[in-house]
Amino acid sequence: MSRFLSAKYASLIPYTPGEQPRDMKYVKLNTNESPFPPSPAVAAAVSREAGRLNLYSDPECTLLKASVAEYYGVQPENVLPVNGSDEILYFTFLAYGDDQNAFAFPDISYGFYPVYAEFCNVPKREIPLKEDFSVDYRDYLGVKEHVLIANPNAPTGTCLTVSQIEEIVRSNPDRVVIIDEAYIDFGGESCVPLIQQYENLLVIQTFSKSRSLAGARLGFGIASEALIRDLNTVKYSINPYNVNRMTQAAGVAAIEDDAYYKENARRIISVREETATRLKTLGFTVLPSTANFLFAGSDRIDGETLYRELKARGVLVRHFTKERIKNFCRITIGTPEQMDILLTNIRALLDAKGNATI
Repeated sequence: MSRFLSAKYASLIPYTPGEQPRDMKYVKLNTNESPFPPSPAVAAAVSREAGRLNLYSDPECTLLKASVAEYYGVQPENVLPVNGSDEILYFTFLAYGDDQNAFAFPDISYGFYPVYAEFCNVPKREIPLKEDFSVDYRDYLGVKEHVLIANPNAPTGTCLTVSQIEEIVRSNPDRVVIIDEAYIDFGGESCVPLIQQYENLLVIQTFSKSRSLAGARLGFGIASEALIRDLNTVKYSINPYNVNRMTQAAGVAAIEDDAYYKENARRIISVREETATRLKTLGFTVLPSTANFLFAGSDRIDGETLYRELKARGVLVRHFTKERIKNFCRITIGTPEQMDILLTNIRALLDAKGNATI
């Protein structure tokens, strides 16, 4: 740190993104990206916009908002496109958090939540997951804080039902309830329809996972018109041209080419279930997942060793150092061929330790 850094950031521990090493070619199963490229229609839409980069993008994201609104059965006034779903999380902490308005979220979840709370100087309460690593929705009924839940949760992959989420929203009429649905397209049920009934619900989604646009940085929020106005106040005070031309065009094309992405999600779900079965055969504990990843651990090889040894063999998975989950690794679902490479290497590691299951 330089001597010029503000004292308010001196103790800030930033978010650690998934590593992107360049020293060799890896089977990359550590950042929950889609193994499938964007559709040809998306590539064509981006190419068309590339020749207009001398002009600012539409700050209202008019066409993109209309496409998202039509797809989800809401009005354009209910939609806010953003530069990756991380940006709307940032807007949300700024809009609704202060020293009198804290946020409550699970103690094991997306690592950006506590970082944003500290960065924005917003009090937080981290609520422990249940023994089976699931979120107990009853812990969030009638609380004093705004509620923020990833559903499905990350890195665990577990999911609440819409009826459970509705109970949380209904029991907290004077608090904003934010449901982060980054992985909802891989087996969960979205609570977007509830925004028609509840003015305090904000649903966040992303194009990064099921729609293969992680590199484009595109997310969106869906909420009551009043909440969207709040968030737009923050947006236009920070970054009015937050979604670039090519990304807006990519988003519209991805919505229009929905069949392509639904088929990819179906394929990922199928590979996920097969991979879970094969990991269990090797003696792993695998949490039930409705995301595009699995959370798995074994008493035959600790999580850090598994991560480190797989990386040395050219396979990247994600390891977390929190005490309760340090024996687990999060494994992104790739192609069948990528999962075969993963499992072959895991078996080889277990064989080397004399622990393989036949």
